[in-house]
Amino acid sequence: MRWTPLAMLVLAAAAAGQDAPALRWLDASELTVEGMPFAGELEVPWSRLPARAEALVRKPVWDLSTDSAGIVVRFVSDADRIDVRWTLRRERLAMGHMPSRGVSGVDLYVEHEGALRWLACGEPGGRSSERTLVKDLPRAARSYALYLPLYNGCESLEIGVPDGCSLEPAAPRTAGPIVFYGTSITHGACASRPGTCHVARLGRRLDREVVNLGFSGNGRLEMPLCELIAELDAAVYVLDCLPNLDGAQVRERLVPFVLRLRELRPDVPIVLAEDRNYADAFLVAGRRLRNDDNQRAFRDGVAALRERGVDGLFVVPATAQLGADGDDTADGSHPTDLGFLRMADGFEPALRAALAWHR
Repeated sequence: MRWTPLAMLVLAAAAAGQDAPALRWLDASELTVEGMPFAGELEVPWSRLPARAEALVRKPVWDLSTDSAGIVVRFVSDADRIDVRWTLRRERLAMGHMPSRGVSGVDLYVEHEGALRWLACGEPGGRSSERTLVKDLPRAARSYALYLPLYNGCESLEIGVPDGCSLEPAAPRTAGPIVFYGTSITHGACASRPGTCHVARLGRRLDREVVNLGFSGNGRLEMPLCELIAELDAAVYVLDCLPNLDGAQVRERLVPFVLRLRELRPDVPIVLAEDRNYADAFLVAGRRLRNDDNQRAFRDGVAALRERGVDGLFVVPATAQLGADGDDTADGSHPTDLGFLRMADGFEPALRAALAWHR
């Protein structure tokens, strides 16, 4: 009998189907979810602010809060294969300066020799995607962390393992989270994968839950956000809003914001990030002047807070963030993975000092 090419393809597909294991799917919300601190009050699934915030914050902030930046699903499984399927809120998978994996993909890490290590990334293929993240693993119970998209939101998210394999929530943490409030950089632009932005890196380094309240172009030290973040039982607050402000706005907003946060949370340390330096500021006068004005206003504000007796303040200077070689941003402002590595290095000492602070 002579087989046609079409018949051969049909037979191959059937054989592949016979070899594929039957999968058991679980809604990821049934596992341990971090970075979603208002989980019981959400209007939009897999988002970052409670439903009541829509009436409290500006519309751009609310819209951006539906991105799943910083949300992590932690679980334990002995599976030899892990699959994921997710449906995004928006059709746009990538941006001009940021790849689809960072904007709309999912990123899997596994605990290995006492640390979380990257294992696989799920490439989005449209609004709905299903991917085998990893297979052919030795059967053994392992702890995993799945990072959700940075600049898109999820309508649904499921994790699949072969029938007969375990899939259980990881043990919840008992320590409070590190809460970041900031701009597009905090939000994650322009990481190549959700796990490579500095907020995610710092969570792994410090073995802490992190809450990412970065709002692209809209991290502006606004009082409704102060009230909202003060509701969270944080271990540390990180304020990194200067890239979205000019010097006059820093002078107007920094001190009142910190005073109010200290009033609401008197015993929680606060890390204040100076405006990072634009990579081209060494030659472009307008960028250099903006940096200079912001940084001068920031230093004046920190000095004023300390003169008022506000303690528990820790500073990340501009020079500790991006490098001086100009090779660590996508556009002079937003870090690449190299830039985020350097930012994590720069933030880590201040965060460790803050975590050790006791009033």
